[in-house]
This record gives sequence, structure tokens and C-alpha cells, in this order.
Amino acid sequence: MPVRMAVPKELVSGERRVALDPMMAERFAKLGVDMLIEKGAGASAFFADDAYAKGCRLVEDARSLYAEADVVFKVQPPTLDEVELLRDGTVLLGILQPHRNLDLVRRLLDKKITSFAMELIPRISRAQSMDVLSSQAAVAGYKVALLAANLTSGFFPMLTTAAGTIRPSKVVIVGAGVAGLQAIATCRRLGAMVEAYDVRPAARQEIESLGAKMIDTGVSAAGEGGYARELTAEEKQQQANVLARHIAAANAVITTAAIPGRAAPKIVTTAMVEGMKRGAVIVDLAAESGGNCELTRPGETYEHNGVIIAGPLNIPSSFPVPASEMYAKNLFNFLSPMIKDGALNLDWNDEVIAKSALTREGQVIHEPTRALLAQ
Repeated sequence: MPVRMAVPKELVSGERRVALDPMMAERFAKLGVDMLIEKGAGASAFFADDAYAKGCRLVEDARSLYAEADVVFKVQPPTLDEVELLRDGTVLLGILQPHRNLDLVRRLLDKKITSFAMELIPRISRAQSMDVLSSQAAVAGYKVALLAANLTSGFFPMLTTAAGTIRPSKVVIVGAGVAGLQAIATCRRLGAMVEAYDVRPAARQEIESLGAKMIDTGVSAAGEGGYARELTAEEKQQQANVLARHIAAANAVITTAAIPGRAAPKIVTTAMVEGMKRGAVIVDLAAESGGNCELTRPGETYEHNGVIIAGPLNIPSSFPVPASEMYAKNLFNFLSPMIKDGALNLDWNDEVIAKSALTREGQVIHEPTRALLAQ
């Protein structure tokens, strides 16, 4: 009997993405699996039920869907009520954020759910096509540049008019991961002068290849797995002194620095904000994990001392079509190598499977989560 893979509606308020688009539904179906999707699951991402007709069987409601499912695809973590509907031993995939959802992890253990937190996919070459963080960060980086251009008090490009020449805006981007690089590229396309800072020296080549100037603070924080390490107090002060000068001259500041599973590092201080030009803007992409700016209010946009500070949440959801398509492709690339003749066979010796697993057969596989539960 083929494995039954199911996609429910997302229940988190404001979430417009869906875990499966019609194209990937067809590709999964060609592998011999039985694809199920709840009616209306793709509506907020502009995918009509009819679009899934070739790849999926439509199910009337979530309860009926979960009753049949062997594997469940989610974007956001399931609610505790959703977990109650899962059959014991179901396989769950989603952006599960275990450090924020320990009660969810406990319930997954109780029901012996095998769960994969897609944000834990290891950042190795073989897993690039499965990397949910990168795909969604690319969407967010593009959108955050548009938000900055919309909120700032002037033009991004240089304009030559009958009334004279208007100089281009200066944009400072903090963090040159996937989101930061996308923000750099988008701001450059919009005509802004762009400077960027990243604690990893290796980011210089990528920053400069996009036409931006690297801000050199003399501090290196290269860490393991492509992430940055935590800076010492002395390094943070040195970083702050250099960044303050560049931020003071900026028309827009975009911050993207994040450490998975931890609060975002505070990089832009209150003093830096108060040293900025009136009419300048800060858009803090790290607002979800507390923000890179000390004054960020997650989910709010407000003015402080003449500077607009925006802390947008769940930015990928604001572009639900490409974000859903990219996320679905990540899931397909993750699971398809383990599907043969409609059956799912998880290879626990595979590094990608082992490191992205959160729970299995009543045990916590992810060590940092296990440590949090033990506290």
C-alpha cells in the first residue's frame, strides 16, 4: 500500500504559505505515493483546489485528513490540538522551532511522532536544495529591501530632474547570509549605494560581487556550519564603534543577523539610532527572534527620534506563491530519494536525515532540544 502524505491548512494567523504547491504534488504522485490535501489549503497562496487535481486527493476537513495520513507536511508548527489528531507514529515535517515550542515537543514524544524540523537541515553542499532556511531567507531578503525603500523618506536611485540632481540613498545592510545578500542585490537594483557588514570575513567576496562595499570592523566571528559565533564584549564594542559611523550616514539600515535557536544579537544600539538622520529607516529582519536593534518592537512600525523602526514578522508569507513553491521543492528534495515504489524508507545513516530529526519513537534526537527539556 503506498504511503499517504497529507497537507493540511495552516492555522497560524497571517500565514499564507502552504507546504505543497500543485507542481510538487504531481511530482510526488509520480513516485507512487498517495497525496492528500485539505480543501482550501492552498487558497491563501492563490492555489485553487482544482490546481491540485492531477496530484492530490482532496479531503473535506483536517480531522479526516489526519486520520488517513502516514506523513504530514506543515509550514508552521502544528498546534497541540492538531497533534491530538495525528495518529501515533506519524511522520511530521515542518519548521517546528522546538526551542520555542517545548510543549509541542513533549506531545510529539507522547504520541511517538517521528518529526523533522526542516530548519535543522545541515548546511552541507549535498543538502543545499533542501535548505528551507535559505529558500525562505531569499524571499525575505527581497521583500525587506522593498520595505526599506517604501518606508524611507527619499528615493533609492539617483534622479536627474529639471529641478536638479537628487543623490542616491545610502543603505547599510547588517548580515550577509542569504537574506542579506538578496537585500544587497535588490537595493542595488533599486539604485541605492550599498554598504554591508558581516562578522565572517568570507562574506567579503560575495558582498563585493553584488556591487556593495564591505564595512571592515576588524572583527571576525566565523563559526561552524556557516553560522557566526557569539562575539566577546571587546569585539562587540569594536564592532559597534565602526558600525555607528556608517549607520549615522545611512538613509536606510537593514539588519538580518540571526543565530538559529537563539535570540538575535543586539547590534544596533539606542545610541546608534539616535545618531541617525531624521527620516532614516531601520528594517529589522531579525524581529522574529527579538531583533538586531535594541529599539525594535516585533510586529510594529513606529518612529523614534525621527527614525522609523520596523520589525516585520513572517516576511516570506507576504510572498506566498514563490515562498510556497520553494518550500515544497525543499520537501520534495528531502524526501524523494527515500521513496521507492510508493513506500517511504528513512535512512537513519544519512547525515541529512539524522541531523534534521527532532523526535523519533518517543526519543528526542536533537541534542539542544533535549537539553532544554531537561532544565
